[in-house]
Amino acid sequence: MHVAITGASRGIGAAFAAAFSAAGHDVTLVARDLTSLEALAAGLAGRAHAVGHDLSEPEGCTDWIEAAEAVLGPIDVLVNNAGMQIVGPTAEVDVAQGERLLRLNVLTPFRLTRHVLPAMIARGSGTIVDVASMAALAPTPGMYYYNASKAGMAAASEALRGELRGTGVHVVTVYPGIIETDMGKAGLASYHDSKLLALQPRGTTEELARLVVKAVERKHERVIYPSTNALARHFPATTRWMMDRLTPGLKRSED
Repeated sequence: MHVAITGASRGIGAAFAAAFSAAGHDVTLVARDLTSLEALAAGLAGRAHAVGHDLSEPEGCTDWIEAAEAVLGPIDVLVNNAGMQIVGPTAEVDVAQGERLLRLNVLTPFRLTRHVLPAMIARGSGTIVDVASMAALAPTPGMYYYNASKAGMAAASEALRGELRGTGVHVVTVYPGIIETDMGKAGLASYHDSKLLALQPRGTTEELARLVVKAVERKHERVIYPSTNALARHFPATTRWMMDRLTPGLKRSED
């Protein structure tokens, strides 16, 4: 299979690349940092195609696809992973950065999906993997734009799966919680320390990637990791009460 992964240069995306390659799949790696992508590609087990491309502008976000398919064939699995996070007091967030986040986290994956979907439907096979976040199930105070972006991604992804039922095209919706990445650590550092935060389950990029590869191969509907976070999906009212009252306060510039 040809698996295309956006945001593949580091963190979760790099772990996806390693896991899909180890499972015997060809991978296209897409991100702005071509040097990091080429270094990653060189260490993978199978065929890998690195593409340096800025995905933050939706208008040109699909320009790399034709060349990638010329190298590795039609995209069988699209992993919409590229994204950014802003954590901070909403009244102080730079509006331009917030709207850039919305373009990268929502409009770009929508365009990429729309681009590859007709060919997948025509072939009667293919998978869209949408990396949402636990912020879609448990929106977190201090993450105004990020919450909105991941809730939008998750809602679209879950509905698309139902729409495509019977076509041969599958959709996997991924809900990572706190994962040990640079972005995850930076987000946590924006809040004051608390015992509740310290008790939150943490996950690794490697285990998340393993679960996503398994979900693609076995056509599971979603991945919620760490698994204890699945309670948020089944008890939304309780989750909302806890998030509103127990989320630690945000650090401010004077802290």
